[in-house]
Amino acid sequence: MENLGQLGQYLGAGLACVGMAGAAMGVGNVAGNYLAGALRNPSAAASQTATLFIGMAFAEALGIFSFLVALLLLFAV
Repeated sequence: MENLGQLGQYLGAGLACVGMAGAAMGVGNVAGNYLAGALRNPSAAASQTATLFIGMAFAEALGIFSFLVALLLLFAV
């Protein structure tokens, strides 16, 4: 029965790690859209740099949260 509990921990942690893949796609989407906008209007790119970093930070925070959930599922008793 103990092995079944460990299986559940590993399965849950693996599923929680899917959020990290979503965060990576989100950061790529934010950076790609910024680059597309900067190439269309280079004079406005400098004013949007702060927005780029805020968007990346929010997207990456979700990945960090999913990583913490995975660690909690693995090592919490």
